[in-house]
Amino acid sequence: MRTVGVDLAAEPSRTALAVVEWEPGSARVVDVRLGATDADIVATVTPTDRVGIDAPFGWPDAFVEFVTAHHRGDPGPAELETRAGRQPLVRRRTDLFVHRETGLVPLSVSADLLAHVALRCAGLLGKLGAVGVDVGRANGAVVESYPAAALKRWGLPFRRYKGVANAATLVGAVGAFEAAAPGFDFAGHRDVCAGSDHAFDAVVAAVIARAAALGRTLLPDATEVGAAEREGWIHLPTVDPAGLVAG
Repeated sequence: MRTVGVDLAAEPSRTALAVVEWEPGSARVVDVRLGATDADIVATVTPTDRVGIDAPFGWPDAFVEFVTAHHRGDPGPAELETRAGRQPLVRRRTDLFVHRETGLVPLSVSADLLAHVALRCAGLLGKLGAVGVDVGRANGAVVESYPAAALKRWGLPFRRYKGVANAATLVGAVGAFEAAAPGFDFAGHRDVCAGSDHAFDAVVAAVIARAAALGRTLLPDATEVGAAEREGWIHLPTVDPAGLVAG
């Protein structure tokens, strides 16, 4: 099995791409690339790969409906005066699910710092779909990933490993992941992952893609799947990295 992970940013300069090849009892990182463009990602992914992308795949239904109505000149809901009233516009069903499962609150695609990333992701999904990749937003070949939530579920360092000020924590996070996943080999890419949180997150996204390929992630239930196909769905792994290596 071959999985691809992408830590998507608004611009290629901060985007990382990782490729992991899996055999029974072992896994090997065969490529890590910083500064990945859409063209790099599309050229790397084949229709038979499973891909994890750290970016929101859609917007809350209520937000889309509100913006559409506002564009027509229709009045908005009266309760928008309060934060609680605005909540359905800023949280997708998957965001609420992740919060219930992990205690983490994903950034809002409609109210935080993800707008440009989400727009780029929408374009990237379109390009992948054009070359035959299944880009169903709930559980297609390309799955929405949230590395911090996966790391927390695995009992590994999941916060304060990003940025220059947290360089030592990132090194420790890479080491903790290795210890939790016997048989997982960063190969010649360990140093770049220990030196770039974007690279490390791309590898984690590829591991989440492995979990999705094995059917070992939490999926939306029958009441949520329709919305998930529009809004996107964050895949939370249900097995630890050692189990994913073992297959």
